[in-house]
Amino acid sequence: MSTFSQNPEPLDEFDRITTQVPMLSAFQVMWNAAEEMLRETHPEGFDVLDIGRVAFDSLPEAEKDGALDALFYTWWEAVEADRAARAAHEQAAGGAR
Repeated sequence: MSTFSQNPEPLDEFDRITTQVPMLSAFQVMWNAAEEMLRETHPEGFDVLDIGRVAFDSLPEAEKDGALDALFYTWWEAVEADRAARAAHEQAAGGAR
């Protein structure tokens, strides 16, 4: 028998507030920490690759596959967005002749 209730308890104030808070992945948390650390230790500047490498290297092994998956999907979305933007630009340029 399922323990799922057809009539769930109403949310209390804490639950109402926290449902609006975005959930960060382990990689996002490590990225934010790496960026903050690099800003403090390298005020002269740093590369985005430095942030990514520090963040990825700081992840527990169990989180690395998920982080790579997120990076692959993010890369794919950027590639697709670039393709769409180029196609729109080419279509607009072709229509302006």
